[in-house]
Amino acid sequence: MNWYTDVLTKRYAQFTGRARRQEYWMFLLFNVIIAVVIGFVDAVIGWGVLGFLYTLAVLIPGIAVTVRRLHDTGRTGWWILIGFVPLIGFIILIIFMVLDSKPGENPYGPNPKALAQ
Repeated sequence: MNWYTDVLTKRYAQFTGRARRQEYWMFLLFNVIIAVVIGFVDAVIGWGVLGFLYTLAVLIPGIAVTVRRLHDTGRTGWWILIGFVPLIGFIILIIFMVLDSKPGENPYGPNPKALAQ
């Protein structure tokens, strides 16, 4: 849960630096779990507003952690735009997110995996 809260609080709109695979995927996992719960609550209540508000709240941190993850693989954050290419772009973006960190320091900063050890 710390990975999720750190992205939302400490690194809310931080587009610089690098993010480990674990940080990205744990944020995504908790994001999906919370979205499903909110979707269920929205369906029971019948409003549909909670899901919209949650999406707005996590939009900027979600983009920021994705950009930092791309930086960790040695790519510029502009690669996030490839997600707009139907089907193929989404698959390429997932492949980038699954790749291991570039060892050592890159133009975006030191390897966060090395800092954690």
